[in-house]
Order: sequence, then C-alpha cells, then structure tokens
Amino acid sequence: MKQILIFVLIFAAADLAAQGVRARDLGIPFDGITGTLNAITDVEGVEVGQVTLISGEGKLIVGEGPVRTGVTAVLPRGKRYSPVFAGWATLNGNGEMTGTTWLKESGFLEGPVMITNTHSVGVVRDAVIEWEYRNNFFDPLPEDPSLFWSLPVVAETYDGDLNDINGFHVKKEHVFQALDNAQAGIVDEGNVGGGTGMVCHDFKGGIGTSSRLVKIGNETYTLGVLVQTNYGVRSTLTIAGVPVGKEITDLMPVLNPVKGEEERGSIIVIIATNAPLLPHQLERIAKRVPIGISRVGGYGGNSSGDLFIAFSTANEGAAKRDMIQTINMVPNELLSPFFLATAQATEEAIINALIAAEDMTGKNDTKVYALPHDRLLEILRKYNRIR
Repeated sequence: MKQILIFVLIFAAADLAAQGVRARDLGIPFDGITGTLNAITDVEGVEVGQVTLISGEGKLIVGEGPVRTGVTAVLPRGKRYSPVFAGWATLNGNGEMTGTTWLKESGFLEGPVMITNTHSVGVVRDAVIEWEYRNNFFDPLPEDPSLFWSLPVVAETYDGDLNDINGFHVKKEHVFQALDNAQAGIVDEGNVGGGTGMVCHDFKGGIGTSSRLVKIGNETYTLGVLVQTNYGVRSTLTIAGVPVGKEITDLMPVLNPVKGEEERGSIIVIIATNAPLLPHQLERIAKRVPIGISRVGGYGGNSSGDLFIAFSTANEGAAKRDMIQTINMVPNELLSPFFLATAQATEEAIINALIAAEDMTGKNDTKVYALPHDRLLEILRKYNRIR
C-alpha cells in the first residue's frame, strides 16, 4: 500500500480563521431565526472540540489503514464539572450511546458528549474517564474525597466503508486532544472529527450544526443542534422540499465491496439549550429530532442507529447534593416553539453537513462524492425554491 504521512487535525472551534460554505450561503431557504453563529455554540458555555485522523490510501491493511476517522467532543459547560439536566431518545436503535441508563435515571448529564466511529466507543469512553479524573472533573464526596466514578456518554456511527475501522486508530490521546482543545465559537463541519468517514444519503456526510432563537414572552432562548450524519439513501434525499435525490442519480459511492442501496448507517444528534427545561421536557425535545431528519429524507431503516440527546445549561447547581434545590422551568404549555426549533435546526444541521463535506477516497479506493453545489442550485431553481 502506498504510504503517506499521517496527520492529525485538531479542530478547536474558535481557532478557525474562517468558516466554509454553508447552506444559507448558497441561498437555500430555511424557516426560523438563527443565533449569531448558527451553531450549537450559540448556547452560551457550550464548547466543541474535534480531532480528525486521515492517513494512507489504496488497499486496506487492517491496523495500518487507510484511516478516515476521528472524534468529536461537546462540553455543555466547557471544561468545568457542573452537571446539566438532560434527556435522550431514539428512532431506530441499531447503534450505541453509552451512559444513557444513568442519565435517564438521574436526569443529569455529568460530562461531555462524545461522538466517534462504532468500534472506538470503548476507547473513547475509557479515555473520558481518565481525562475527568486527571482534571478533577467531578464533585468529591465529603466523606471520601478520593471516591470517583463516571459513566460517560459516547455515541457512534459506522465509518467502515471508508475507514480501517477494525484497525482501532482512535487512541486516548486523540480524546484528550478533542477535550483539551474544545472551545466556543465557530464549529467546523463536514469531513471532520467523528464525521470524517461518514456518508449521508449516498453523498459525503459528516458533522453539521445549526441553531434557532425561541421567544417565550419577553425572554429569548437559544437552541442549538450538532449532528453526525451517516444515514439515508439517495432516492429519498430532500432539500427545501425538493426531491434532490431523484434528480441527482449519478455520483453514487464507488464501494469496495459493492453494496446494494439500503437505509444503512446512523445519525447522532446533540441538542443544547439555555432554556430552563427539566429532564422529561428534554426527552420530549429529543423525540422531535426525527421530524427534522424526515424533512431531509431519513426514515430510520432497520440497520440505522438514530440516537439523540438534549441538555439544558439553565438551573446551574441543581445537581448539588447537600441542599434542597429551587429550579426554574418552562411550562409544558409553552414547549411547542422548542419542538419546532428542534426540527428546524436538525434539518439545517444535516444539510450543512452535506454542503460542507468534500469528496473522499478511502479504503480499497472506495470513493464517496460530495453533494455538488452547482447542480443542487440548478435543481432548486428548477423547482422555484430559489431564483
């Protein structure tokens, strides 16, 4: 196999000099008002860090490559321990999101949310525990300050079409880098982090993000979404209500080995908000994610793992163990605008991932094409969605 120098790209959101082309830059119409960055980091305190691993080309040699993978970290309150209320949901369960049993039981997310490839969940989980311990990212018990335990939340999608997934190239140092370099600000999208080797509707997929502002009375709240897209078939791809997948029937992935068209892969969706929502309400928010996925043409096929987690950065201190807590909440009767914002931001985040992604050739010269911007715009004009 021809060898090329391995490189590691560490994407700390605010370090990016400029953001690539996004869906709105092309004039694609969306409903709803976005935050300043149109990203999950519009929610104050949220930080994102990503490490991208790319090396090698040609024939697959397990353990050597080609490598097309990475890890993405989302920290609700940055690099300080302060649990947040959270809830989670699933559409189709052929996937993994660790730590959700305790999250459901306790109502709290106590650390970062990590996303990687299917066969790296274990090493990422273990690395998060070590990182938390090294950085005192926990609240010691008064009776035993040395006592520490953690059940990290780590989710996955399968990048084995492009990546040497059984070579286990994600190491604990990559997890440390993603966490240490996480920052607020612009979030890179497309072929980065956990989304490096992912495929979406038979185009190149990856990481995408978006946000919405939600006004309730005199208060304006922010809801942000980050997705790792690796799901869907070409024939159902829909953008701005237009059947793009039926219009672009070429540029199909050149897979080795060849696979028939089927709904495969997965999508992970992380929702953050600064609205004061309780765990059961955040679970309800997470349950609205499939509405946004369906707008783009996803339907949760049998082999798809569609897993979603939502958290609120409001009510800081609610997890303190030594006193009765007083908390705020949005009443259920006022939740509907958040449901709509979730669907809208999920839809746009998925399309942002498609727009940002670039062609990629991986193992055994498998090639996945990016969604061509020029042809997409022609189709949207044809259907009178843009001028």
